[in-house]
Amino acid sequence: MGSQHAHNLPLRVAILGCDHNIPKALEKYKSYAAICATLLDSGAKAVGLAEGDLEVSLWNVVDEVGQFPELEDVDAVFLTGSKYDSFASTPWITTLVSFVQTVLAHQRVKLVGVCFGHQIIARAMGAKVGRNVSKGWEVSVTDVDLSPEGQNYFKKEGKDDVLSILQMHQDIVFEYPAGVQRLGSTERCRVQGMLVPGKVVTVQGHPEFTEEILTEILRTRHEQGIFGDEAYQEAMARVGKKHDGLLVGQRFIEFLLDR
Repeated sequence: MGSQHAHNLPLRVAILGCDHNIPKALEKYKSYAAICATLLDSGAKAVGLAEGDLEVSLWNVVDEVGQFPELEDVDAVFLTGSKYDSFASTPWITTLVSFVQTVLAHQRVKLVGVCFGHQIIARAMGAKVGRNVSKGWEVSVTDVDLSPEGQNYFKKEGKDDVLSILQMHQDIVFEYPAGVQRLGSTERCRVQGMLVPGKVVTVQGHPEFTEEILTEILRTRHEQGIFGDEAYQEAMARVGKKHDGLLVGQRFIEFLLDR
């Protein structure tokens, strides 16, 4: 489903910001979409792209309902995480699902999604998404068991069957949509990533997050009573562990370049 066009530079990526409120202590990062742009910038540098080879546009799909990029103007659409429910029938969410279905049907434009974005893409492909009532939240640095397809995609050096990634979710994709490769799983969440070569790649985790960002989100949600003391302390004990976020960003860029 990929095409030669994707090799042309600059690589044009539209990042759809699926949340508009960022904790006060993180305001220097501007938005979740901007944090994802930083991840892609790092990935572009890692694969040797020059300044100007990656063109990113930021969109606010929560407040500007139905405002999406023209597909002829982009090579890929990236969906960010969000505190909102991927299974909701809120107008901006159902409109977003419809747009993703349009992108899925498009011959050239690729899709990338993280966390909420991963779930929205799965929903657009017909999979069930919802609250993980039985197992609850999955947070902080978590080891994902990679499938053979996941090992082949991420190409980790050393322990190549595990991907360490920051997590912050209580909603999940319940089953893999038809026609996707299964990238990995955890005990709490079976669907940790999806791949359709040349078209779609997603992860349930947050490769764009840093220890500082996740620490602040954990602190905020602890203060709000979302996480009790024990869950908060357990998550904080893992927040500084080494993770593979930058590797995931690099693999996203390679995927978008058909490398």
